[in-house]
Amino acid sequence: MAPGTDIAHLAIVMIYNVDQSWTWPEKAVVKDAVGQLMKALIAEGHRVVDVPVTNADLAAVLRPFDPCSHIIFNCCEELPGIPKSDVRAAMILEELGYIYTGSPPEVLSLSWDKPAVKARLVEQGVPTPYGRVVDAATMDGWNRFPAIVKPAFEHCSMGVDSNAVVLDERTLYDRVEEVRKAFAQPVLVEDFIDGREFHVTLWGNGRVEMLPPAEMDFSAFDDVRDRLCTFDSKFTPGSRHYEGIELRIPAPISDVDLATLRQTSVAAYQLLGCRDYARIDLRLENEVFYVLDINPNADISPDTSLAYAAEAAGMGYGGFAKRIVQLACARHPGGSAHEARS
Repeated sequence: MAPGTDIAHLAIVMIYNVDQSWTWPEKAVVKDAVGQLMKALIAEGHRVVDVPVTNADLAAVLRPFDPCSHIIFNCCEELPGIPKSDVRAAMILEELGYIYTGSPPEVLSLSWDKPAVKARLVEQGVPTPYGRVVDAATMDGWNRFPAIVKPAFEHCSMGVDSNAVVLDERTLYDRVEEVRKAFAQPVLVEDFIDGREFHVTLWGNGRVEMLPPAEMDFSAFDDVRDRLCTFDSKFTPGSRHYEGIELRIPAPISDVDLATLRQTSVAAYQLLGCRDYARIDLRLENEVFYVLDINPNADISPDTSLAYAAEAAGMGYGGFAKRIVQLACARHPGGSAHEARS
């Protein structure tokens, strides 16, 4: 079929991981989030097939679905029982010939390597906090405080709490050793940018669009060590950071700063090679937006900044999900950016 041909024969296969070792409440949270996403797509006129991935044999799970007549909506963050296997899941989709939403394996793999991402940003002149990988033998001479200490190869603020921000050399040494032992991996130390933090949702391939940015408001916290997004702020309801950080969307920001924020965010998105959508985390200090993190596989649950950004843009959750499907459909040999409808 030529580009632009109707691809109404395509259905959406919604894949997401459900590990049998999870508790019932953990499984319920995932099922509820995916259910809302499916409901939103169905309301937009799509035919959606619910396919939980409950074991590591993704190929077997997908065997009933012909790549020629299906699009994969990839919400599989890892294969059950195999940590950090989002890359492997995408590789299997590639090997089986599926068109799927989100970034390809090489981008997902690179995003786990914070030092490598930072090196690319520096090389291309995209602002990012000064930092380096350290251990007990190489941290001597670091005299930039406050600093933040985190595992070099993790996502989702793993290893980040109030103690991740250090104010002196002794505390730096102790925290580096603590993180190194806890995660059995290199440790990244960076300048801690004590400024306004923004989470920016971008989407598109070729022409990249920015949705209304969100600001993480830390004004409830006086201690500099509390002014950051911790693991608890994302995953532990009732915790100080979960309750104390206020999400402001759209962020109150001048037109000049908004233009600079967009320029920096798009540069980071394109530098990593993100596809379809991603979230960029940045902080503002002295009129410079510093890229903290690039997440090409960001959570798109209804209660995330990505979903709120879509709502602020006037499209709602269904419109957001529909647009992601359209971007994937543009890669399908059977059509272009037309929706996959029943």
